Amino acid sequence: MPPLPLDLPHRDATGREDFMVTASNALAVGLLDQWPDWPDRRLLLIGPDGSGKSHLARIWAAETGADILRPRDVTEEAGPELASRPLVLDDVDRALADGLLEEEALFHLLNACSASAKGLLLTARRSPAEWSVRLPDLASRLDATTPAPIDDPDDALLSMLLVKLFDDRQLRVRPALIGYLLGRMERSHAAARDLVARLDAEALRLGRPLDQRLAREVLDYG
Repeated sequence: MPPLPLDLPHRDATGREDFMVTASNALAVGLLDQWPDWPDRRLLLIGPDGSGKSHLARIWAAETGADILRPRDVTEEAGPELASRPLVLDDVDRALADGLLEEEALFHLLNACSASAKGLLLTARRSPAEWSVRLPDLASRLDATTPAPIDDPDDALLSMLLVKLFDDRQLRVRPALIGYLLGRMERSHAAARDLVARLDAEALRLGRPLDQRLAREVLDYG
């Protein structure tokens, strides 16, 4: 009888030394490292889910002593108090779309941060032009925020990402498996995370080694 799959915890490596820089994200990292010389002390990291935006935001927060806000922390009244220190606001476009963040509150926060010049790092999946913002003044502030785009992963980043994701789960795999996956998987950060999770779960469920044969089955039937 094969062993029962166990929901084992895995460690997400989130330090600067764990962030992999290649051509697909070098521009964003370079802009982040220009702090505190950002125009109006504001920067917007833009990239798909799983692209490392939150990782970079946590690195910047740790290096600057910034507070990482939750959408419910941002109110019209709280702006000046919040802006007394550097701030990170993650997934801004999603928070606005889901009604977790009010446009007026975000507008007041941007104004307060401009006045305090303490620094504000935003992250989002898409550029502000695609957010359907109703307030013209907010749209103008967002458009004036320096964008730091993160592109879909290139071969170098995708291979390093796969190694990191396996390592986070305390799995050691052969380089040949990484090469095999690179030539056959969907090329995105989110797909890499999903594939590693599926491979790990299937290896545990079947009690089999995590090798190319198992990967072929998961890719063919997943």
